[in-house]
Amino acid sequence: MKARSLKSLLSKKDRVGVSNITGREASKVSVASQRFFPNIVAGWALGKSGQNIEGIPVYGTFLEMSESLPEEQLPNKIIVYSPPAAVYGEIKEIVDHGSSFVDTIFTITENVSIEVTAKIHKLCSEAGVDVIGCNTLGMINVYDHVRVGAVGGNNPDDSFKPGSTTIISNSGNMTNTMASYLTSAGIGTAFGISTGKDVLILTPLKELLPLGEKDRKTKLVVLYVEPGGVYEQEVVEAIREKGFSKPIIVYITGKVMEKAGPNLSLGHAGAVVENSASSASSKMGLFDDYFGCDPFDPDNPSLPAKEDLCGVRITSLHHLPLAAAEIYDTMEWERDFEPSETLRLNPWFGNFQSFPDMIAKKFIPKKATIPEPYASQFKEFEESHLGAILTRRNMRNGSYASSNEGDIPRIFGYPLTETMYRYSFAGNLILYWTGNLPAHAFEERLVEMCLSASLTNGPGTISAQGSKLSTSAGNRPHNAMIATLACIGDVHGGNGGKATRFLLNIFKELDLVDPYDAKSGINLDKLAKNTVKKFLKVKKSAKEAGTDYERIPCLGHPVFRTEEVNYDPRERVIYAYLEKKGIYSIFLEFYHKIAREMYEQGATRRVLAVNVDAAVATIWLGITWPLLRQKKITEQRAADIPFLAFALGRSAGGGAEYLDHQDHGESMDMRIPVMECRSFTRNRELDQ
Repeated sequence: MKARSLKSLLSKKDRVGVSNITGREASKVSVASQRFFPNIVAGWALGKSGQNIEGIPVYGTFLEMSESLPEEQLPNKIIVYSPPAAVYGEIKEIVDHGSSFVDTIFTITENVSIEVTAKIHKLCSEAGVDVIGCNTLGMINVYDHVRVGAVGGNNPDDSFKPGSTTIISNSGNMTNTMASYLTSAGIGTAFGISTGKDVLILTPLKELLPLGEKDRKTKLVVLYVEPGGVYEQEVVEAIREKGFSKPIIVYITGKVMEKAGPNLSLGHAGAVVENSASSASSKMGLFDDYFGCDPFDPDNPSLPAKEDLCGVRITSLHHLPLAAAEIYDTMEWERDFEPSETLRLNPWFGNFQSFPDMIAKKFIPKKATIPEPYASQFKEFEESHLGAILTRRNMRNGSYASSNEGDIPRIFGYPLTETMYRYSFAGNLILYWTGNLPAHAFEERLVEMCLSASLTNGPGTISAQGSKLSTSAGNRPHNAMIATLACIGDVHGGNGGKATRFLLNIFKELDLVDPYDAKSGINLDKLAKNTVKKFLKVKKSAKEAGTDYERIPCLGHPVFRTEEVNYDPRERVIYAYLEKKGIYSIFLEFYHKIAREMYEQGATRRVLAVNVDAAVATIWLGITWPLLRQKKITEQRAADIPFLAFALGRSAGGGAEYLDHQDHGESMDMRIPVMECRSFTRNRELDQ
C-alpha cells in the first residue's frame, strides 16, 4: 500500500476527479460533496464533453481531462462510478495516462467480477496506485472537513463531529450510523472509511488498521464486519504478532442469518459464507478470543483493567455509545464534547411506503420524525427510486391479487362478475397483473395483439417443438402446454424482461411522466446515440478485460435478418396499429432509433429488426410506467410481466400444436431416426 497515513488517503489538499460524473448517482453525490468541501476539480463522461455540473467541468474522457487541466490542477484522487463491465477499462485508462499524478482510486461500483477485481489489483499495484473498494461508499476526513464519495449523505456534518475515533466498515451506510451513535456519548470521529464488501476487497482491514494506529487524533477504532472472507482473521493474526496499541470496538452482523444455510447473502456480494471460518459466528469467536473478555453487556458494563483493555465486541449496534463511553472512562480519556440526547426508540419505519398497509391498523405506529442524515437520504430515495420497495409477510393463506367472500371472486378487490362484463380478457389481465384497471381503452387492444403475436412463430420454434414432442409421447393437453412453458427461457421468450430492464435503466433517470406523450421533451435521437456510444465503450472494455458484456436485448431475429433494414412482421402490425390510432409509444420509438443507431455507429452490418419481444416489453412498460412512478408496483414486477405475456400467448399456441398433432400426427413421430443421430465419441469396450 502506497499510503502511509489516513491523512495521505484523504486530506483537504487533495484534488478529486470523478468518472461517469453525469450519471444520476455520481452527479448528485458530486454536487453534495462540493457543498461540503469543494475538492472536485473535474469529471468526465463519454459524449458529455463541454458540460458543467455546478462549476465542475466535464470532459469526454480521462485522457482529455488530463491533457486539458494545468499540471497543478490535475486530480490525485479519483472516484470511479462506471458500470461493472466498464470499470477495468476506466481504471486502465487512469493508470495508463495518470499514474504520475494519481495516488488513490475510490471504486464506488459494486458487483465487479472477481476476475476483473484481480486484474485491477495487479494493474494498480504495479503502477503504485492505491485502490479503495470495490463497492466502497468512500471516505471522510472529519478534521479537514473533506470527503470522497457519499459518506455522510447530503449533510455529513449531522453525523460526523470532529473527535477521536476512526470507523472502518464493510458497509458505507453503517459508517454514517456508527458516527451518529457515537455522538450521543460525546465521542466524535476523525476518519470514516468504507472498505466495500465485494468478493475481493482491494484495500482490506489488514492494511487500513495500522494507519488508524499511527493517526495521532485516533484513540479508538470502531469496526463493522460482515460474514465472508478471511480479512478479519488476517488482521487478528497480524496484531497478535505485532501488537496493537489502541482499543477496538467491533460489531459483527449476520449470525441471525446462519440458519438460512450456505451461500447466504446480506446484500453485499462479498458477504457470502464460503466456509465455517468466514461465518459471523467464527469471526465473533475470533475477536472475543483476542479481546480476552465476553461481549459487552450493557447491564454489567465492566471491562478489563486499563492495562489489559484491548477492546470489546458489541452484540447490538445500540450498545455502541455505552461501550465506547465505558472504554473512555476505563482509559481515563475525556470525551470529545458534551454528550447529546440519549438514543431512544423512534419508529419512523412507519413512514415507509406501503408498510402501514401490511399490518392491522391498531398496530400501525404513528409517523415519527426521521433524524438526519436519514431524513435527507430517505427523501432522496423516495424521489429517485422508480417503483415500490415492498415489505414482506407470510402469504400462506392470503393474497393481495385475489379473494373470495364465499360467492363472489374478486381481483384486487374488484368483483370478477363485474370486471368480466365491462372489460375484455386483456383488461382483466391488466388488472390481475398490475393491480390496476386499464388507464386507456387502447391498452386492452394492445395487450390482445401482444398475446396474439406470441401464439406462434411456426412449428420449428423450441416451444412449439416441446408441445409436439409431448403429444408424440402420448401425453394429455395440459402436459403439452406445460412442455411448451418448459421450453421457454431467458433466450427464448425471456428477452422481453431484459428489454424492460434495459429501458428502465435508461428512462428512470429522465423526467418522463406520460410514455404516450409525443411532446415529452426527451430527445430520443440524442438519447439513442449516447446509449449506443456507452454500449460500444462497455463492449470494448469487456473485450480488453476478457469478460462478457450485456448485449442490447430484443434486436435482431434468426428469421428476419437478411434485408438491409429488417423488420419483425408481428411488431409491424403493432406499430401500424399505433400509427393508425395516433398513439405515440416513446419506448417502441426509442427501440427503433437504437436499431438504426447501432447501424450508424458500425455496431451492426444491417439495421436489425426490433423483434416481437421488444414490442411486448414496450407495450407493457407503457402500461406500468405510471404505476412505477407512483410506486404502486416494483421494477421486478414490471420486468416479469412481458415474460409472462409471451409465456401466456405461447402456451395457448402449444395447446393448438397439441390439437393439431393429436389429429394428424403419429405416435413417436418426433423421434429422430437412429441413422440421423451422430456420436462424437468412439466406441469403447470394458476391460475383461
